[in-house]
Amino acid sequence: MEITAQVIADHLKGEIVGNPQTKVSKVARIENGKPGSICFLANMKYEHYIYTTKASIVLVNNSFEPKEHISATLIKVEDAYSGIASLLGLLNKLKAGQKKGHSWRASISRSAKIGKHTYIGPHAYIGKKVKIGKNCQIYPQVFLGDNVIIGDNVILYPGVKIYYECEIGNNCILHANSVIGADGFGFAPQEDGSYKKIPQTGKVVLEDDVEIGANTCIDRSTMDETRIEKGVKLDNLIQIAHNVSIGKNTVIASLTGIAGSAKVGERCMIGGQTGINGHIKIGDDVKIGARSGVFKGITDTTQVYQGTPAIPARDYFKAYVLFKNAPKKNKNK
Repeated sequence: MEITAQVIADHLKGEIVGNPQTKVSKVARIENGKPGSICFLANMKYEHYIYTTKASIVLVNNSFEPKEHISATLIKVEDAYSGIASLLGLLNKLKAGQKKGHSWRASISRSAKIGKHTYIGPHAYIGKKVKIGKNCQIYPQVFLGDNVIIGDNVILYPGVKIYYECEIGNNCILHANSVIGADGFGFAPQEDGSYKKIPQTGKVVLEDDVEIGANTCIDRSTMDETRIEKGVKLDNLIQIAHNVSIGKNTVIASLTGIAGSAKVGERCMIGGQTGINGHIKIGDDVKIGARSGVFKGITDTTQVYQGTPAIPARDYFKAYVLFKNAPKKNKNK
């Protein structure tokens, strides 16, 4: 599918330098640009490529002033990096298209309320008193338990399971096989060594603009709610335990596990394979490196934390040098 420079500029509110009717059908890196592709220049370290690229359109910052002739049509925007992200979303939407209608092979309760222009695919299950907003895309084999609430413009990819009474806000995206609202891991030890299940009576609430990666699981709370606040982005294969809360615009990479009742602040950045202990608090704007083990709360925003147990990254790497060289020192004794 082809799209013109004018359409792109209108979407990004950018200024065209060149032919507004130039057409592209794909996105490429600036060093690999070919006719019919659009590239972007955000890091000036790559500026030399813009003078030789064969791409048809290049997205650049408003401040960019060329030093040589450029054959490509330019679109100037406030932030080229953010612009290309928005453009990719537009191209993906145009490519996929907006699916329509309700499949006759879907199971939809008569008491469910479904908004206008919402698609429901084959073998989806929509339980009793479910509420789904408008312009949603419910792909095949999605399960929505009784009393689930889904906002507007939500995408639920194939195999998503949302247990009873959970709530999903507007503009959320849940990728394949993510599970929202399974029971939290709550068991009471008994005198005979067995474990008695503690009923998990709460729910999960995802606020607006949340994206959940494939195969990520978010457990319902024992009481009250597990809450993922507005703008949070979770990668694939993440485990969020019961009663956890995650603050606005926090991003978490894959294979991270957060234990029960932990509180994560706003705008945090958490690397992959990180483990966070239960019942602790991570403050706003905290950064934690990959494969860290967080045993106690962190509020310091002046440095990245790294390692197990997590300590300031500078201290961690100093300690790592000593640890790495320890076998050599012992061998010389």
